Amino acid sequence: METLEENDRFTRYLIRYPSDGLTVYGFINVPNEGNNFPVVLLLHGYIDPSVYETVAYTTRYADKIAEAGYFVFHPNFRNYPPSDEGDNAFRVGYAIDVLNLIAIIREQSQDPVGTLRRVDEENIHLWGHSMGGGVALRVITVNNADYLKAAVLYGSMSGDERQNYEKIIEWSDGQTGSFELGAPPETLTAVSPINSLQRIIAAISIHHSITDEIVPVEWSEALCAQLAAMQQAADCYFYERQPHTFRGDAEVLFMERVTTFFEQN
Repeated sequence: METLEENDRFTRYLIRYPSDGLTVYGFINVPNEGNNFPVVLLLHGYIDPSVYETVAYTTRYADKIAEAGYFVFHPNFRNYPPSDEGDNAFRVGYAIDVLNLIAIIREQSQDPVGTLRRVDEENIHLWGHSMGGGVALRVITVNNADYLKAAVLYGSMSGDERQNYEKIIEWSDGQTGSFELGAPPETLTAVSPINSLQRIIAAISIHHSITDEIVPVEWSEALCAQLAAMQQAADCYFYERQPHTFRGDAEVLFMERVTTFFEQN
């Protein structure tokens, strides 16, 4: 592993791992001292792959979580350089990359001399912003194992893929999304996590700005209402006068809530 940064709390390393025949890159923040660290997989939102950098805007969140005592993994996802390019219809490929990473973490934690020997493989959390929030929701729907304890959805995309791709077509001026929207209705239903929320056992914390100009806050409001109707544990927080990626005091409050939520779960 290549060392990217070192400070008095943690060391950041460049990593790569296999995912269904592809090589996916990312970074990990490894606490310098201690053992049995809970794990957080931090999932970034959409960035134009042509300008994406591994140490991205989400790095500051990864650092805060590492400083709170967590072993943090930040995958690039497929199709984000230097990761390999691969199939990603309905963005399912991103979820596959996360599921494969979870499996690797759990396997390599058993190596008594390996880098991951100090992680608690029974205590894994997800944090996802925007597109990454949609990925996190899919992952906890597909994998409802006891070791996936909690998920933070931050300005998250919808669990309804039709809603997502109607918005993506708008964002991309019709360049992306027509294939997905052209799929049979039963396919969109089957790949939409919103239709399988009853599978989720992880605790969920939802955060969204009511003035988000990119991802509609109504999507998070609807998810909170649906989870409440199902008596599924979920904390929902809505923030005023904030952009899609929070700033200032609201971001500080958000991260305080995140670390408290992980500690409680």
